[in-house]
Amino acid sequence: MGLGGCIILIAVGAILTFATDWHMSGVNVHLVGFILMIVGLIGVATFSSIARRRRVVVPPPTTTVVEEERHHHHHGSGYTDGYGV
Repeated sequence: MGLGGCIILIAVGAILTFATDWHMSGVNVHLVGFILMIVGLIGVATFSSIARRRRVVVPPPTTTVVEEERHHHHHGSGYTDGYGV
């Protein structure tokens, strides 16, 4: 369950606890609301701790520039090997 699901649990639990006056036989709706809010809060805490562990700072890769020296050998024939050398 992601962060959105945890927030929905908290919202539904708050609605059941504070905004309803339903009475069901054998079910305490207010207690169910509290349980949903607690489960949602535990989920948010777990999700944020996992997300904090995954957020590892990786330094950007540095590029090393290597300059190659090109040696031009002049052979008296004027022939090149096809690469301009």
